[in-house]
Amino acid sequence: MSEKLFKLVLLCGLAVAAGCRTGSQQGAGAGKQAGQDHNMPGIDCPLRKAGVDPSSLRPFADVEKYIAFLDRPDRAAWQKPDEVVKALALQGDETVFDLGAGSGYFSFKLAQAVPRGKVVAADLEPEMIRHIHHKAMSEGVTNLIPVITKADDPQVPGEADYVFVCDVLHHVQDRAGWLKKAASEMKPGARFVLIEFKEGKLPEGPPEAAKIPRKQLIELVSQAGLVFASEKPDLLPYQVFLVFRKGP
Repeated sequence: MSEKLFKLVLLCGLAVAAGCRTGSQQGAGAGKQAGQDHNMPGIDCPLRKAGVDPSSLRPFADVEKYIAFLDRPDRAAWQKPDEVVKALALQGDETVFDLGAGSGYFSFKLAQAVPRGKVVAADLEPEMIRHIHHKAMSEGVTNLIPVITKADDPQVPGEADYVFVCDVLHHVQDRAGWLKKAASEMKPGARFVLIEFKEGKLPEGPPEAAKIPRKQLIELVSQAGLVFASEKPDLLPYQVFLVFRKGP
């Protein structure tokens, strides 16, 4: 991501078209795949639950280029979403909390990996949550639950086995407080997966000033009360992949 585009994202926010459907409406996806069961009830509208008026959302045209940027095919070459999900070694029945889910880039892959579990995709932007909800409904993905979260409270579900945070922490203002809150909401034994861009001149990522050094990342999360458990140093070319655990 160029510095110019990074600034544009911060200024414009995230948005997408497609109205929120009611819980009685079914997804129209074809076939039965992992995480899909068309005999199950539809997903309740997350905007209605949060008290958000869909008519007040920003129009798709304002930020559709950013949505396309997040989901662009060439991103997979360095983000390696399939390899990242595989590295989590999920058993298939876990609850994964995708915190800062954005367009759902990882959410839908995680949902496929836990066909007997569920993924809670959380984001600050109602436009993004509307996008994820509509996509889940249209594709018949019933184990993916989109929710609107708060800037000062991650609101980690108590049943979450994994908290997945990719390219989000550098956007958080009060990182120490945010991480401490997230850690306090996690259950004992839960994992906190943190992916952030490495330092140095790279073809992808935010401006250098926005990056958080690896040592500082480990210190911040450790000070929040989580234990550094493992790392995948060679998996991603431009990002660190750190895994923390909440002790008993």
